[in-house]
Amino acid sequence: MHSSNPVFSRNESFNGRSSSVQTDPSQWTIDTNAQPGYAPPHAASSDRMTIDSVVEKTAVTLGVVIAAAAVAWVVIGQVVLGEDSIGRTIVDQDALNRAFAFAAVGAIVGLVLSLVNSFKKVISPALVIAYAVFEGVFVGALSKVVSTYVGDVSIVFQAIVGTFVAFGATLAAYKFFNIQVTDKFRKVVTIAVFAFAGAVLLNLLLSVTGVVDGGGLRGFNMLGLAVSAIAVVLAVLMLVLDFDYVEKGVQAGLPKRESWRAAFGLTVTLIWLYIEILRILAILRGSD
Repeated sequence: MHSSNPVFSRNESFNGRSSSVQTDPSQWTIDTNAQPGYAPPHAASSDRMTIDSVVEKTAVTLGVVIAAAAVAWVVIGQVVLGEDSIGRTIVDQDALNRAFAFAAVGAIVGLVLSLVNSFKKVISPALVIAYAVFEGVFVGALSKVVSTYVGDVSIVFQAIVGTFVAFGATLAAYKFFNIQVTDKFRKVVTIAVFAFAGAVLLNLLLSVTGVVDGGGLRGFNMLGLAVSAIAVVLAVLMLVLDFDYVEKGVQAGLPKRESWRAAFGLTVTLIWLYIEILRILAILRGSD
């Protein structure tokens, strides 16, 4: 089983290229080269990646994202100050500029760190945490802008709840319905995700150059709603792939350090899912 997810594809045991993985979990261990191998009965398993270790590291990364988002939200300050005597909205331009600046810096640095973490052969917990910090700044700034556009802060909490509900429902479906991730399923989902990313990047380029108006595919309109709905479906399917990759890594007896890679992959997907749910709620609220 070969992984097409760049977060996991650099590791042989995550993507199934390792031929030395034992079929009996009680016999898995890690040698000095971080490869699965045969273990004597007394070998300790405390240094192996487990579901619990993945949950712990994912909780840490998500906690950092939320904390950084909260700090960015507070530092940006109040964007809308109220209304003037004739009902026009009074906007604090400095706060709005800070929000866009934070979003831009967080998005760019977060993207760079995500690429570094995805293709780094030996995962670095410090770089994963750094990614979580900058993505948190981006998420906090974006949430501030969107909630200001809608005029309702509660939309942010609704999107957070929706994200965790989608995550829990997907995990439950994966476990209780024993979803099997086949090579064909993995290939179709991966191609669809890359095609979607390519379309979004092209749309961004066309929007920046003025070829398309109103954000194009990513506008806050019915077309944007349909595109975000497709993105939510793709993100949920990516969660299924993430769960499968984590399960394969645990079965292969990867070192405990690889829990950070698994946490990073899950965090990337959850942030994407949150952003798309936030967009959907904003569009629906704006159409009321």
